[in-house]
Amino acid sequence: MKTLIFLFLFFISINMNSQTVSSIYFKNNSYELSQESKVKLDSLAQLKSNLTFRIFGNCDPSGNVELNKKLSENRANAVSEYLKGKIGNKIKLASTVGLGIEKQINDNSTEDLRSKNRRVDVFIEKTFAKGEKISRKALPSFLSTKIAQMKVKDTFSLPDVNFIGGRHVWLPSGNPNLLRLLKILKENPSLEIELQGHICCDYENFDGEDTDLGTFNLSWTRANAIKEFLIKQGIQASRIKANGSGHLNPVVYPEVTEADRIKNRRVELVLLKK
Repeated sequence: MKTLIFLFLFFISINMNSQTVSSIYFKNNSYELSQESKVKLDSLAQLKSNLTFRIFGNCDPSGNVELNKKLSENRANAVSEYLKGKIGNKIKLASTVGLGIEKQINDNSTEDLRSKNRRVDVFIEKTFAKGEKISRKALPSFLSTKIAQMKVKDTFSLPDVNFIGGRHVWLPSGNPNLLRLLKILKENPSLEIELQGHICCDYENFDGEDTDLGTFNLSWTRANAIKEFLIKQGIQASRIKANGSGHLNPVVYPEVTEADRIKNRRVELVLLKK
């Protein structure tokens, strides 16, 4: 039943988004596919749309550079070879690349964080007609919605809270609304929220590169920057979660203008408790 639900949700995400990614994880120093990974890859192979898959292998920083590069290539090839025997003629395998430790998404300070780098990312792209553009329906603003009308698990926008390209620093235009968010949280101490960061433009990586930190988790560092701001202003850390969604849920795609790119460099808010 869980597998069927996963497949249903995955098909919807492919139909709605310009690009999505599915990550396959490995044990330390291994490129053997687990049964769970095979089930996930089986579900990808059953997709019926005209799609392109691009495969990128990754490692944690254990071992030397040469061995890590080879291990990441072996992981990418294991996924590619498995998919070759499963996919239909509507799915194209465009590339299979081992990145070694080039695309670390965190600081590897704990085993849990290191395990997130022992992975293969399968990027899944839809083909868009020339000039075609999608625009997602605008979310309700957290700042202008009455608390009584909010529902737990609903997602809201933070209007005008957008970021400098490649950085977790928000534009000055976001300051007034972040102060409004702070005021709402102070006046409603039972509220708990999740901040979800987003990026634009970087479709070659699991997430964007934070040029200030040198890590490939820009969507998370953006959400976390707002979390840290709120904590410094007196909001309890236990009331706020920070997560990164990469480029997988754009407001506008493809990003043709700088205005398009700015719209996608954002943080959204999910209500966890009221």
